[in-house]
Amino acid sequence: MAEKRLTSLARKLRKEPTEAEKQLWLHLRNRNFEGVKFTRQFPVGQFITDFACRSLRIAIELDGGQHAQSESDENRSRIIEAHGYRVIRFWNNEVLGNIDAVLQVIAQEIAIARTQTPLP
Repeated sequence: MAEKRLTSLARKLRKEPTEAEKQLWLHLRNRNFEGVKFTRQFPVGQFITDFACRSLRIAIELDGGQHAQSESDENRSRIIEAHGYRVIRFWNNEVLGNIDAVLQVIAQEIAIARTQTPLP
């Protein structure tokens, strides 16, 4: 039942992305970035990540000002990591103001994950 609720919420969130999510999605969609498939608003455990690469177990979270010094974000990251994902966090203003630097960090994380993820 909880899984169905999360899926429904994820669908709703996909329809109402933030500006930062829209900007980053333009680069991540359709395997455009590093040939890696990302999914938007992907449920991991009890949370919905902003973006996830399931094959490399990378979760990307975008945070607005309401997340400043948030302990709940740290707990959220720990729980997502407990499900086997590496969590990368960016501020919305980083995505909107310096997308190239954000993409560089994501590319580095993809390179690291590729060395640690066994091929099928």
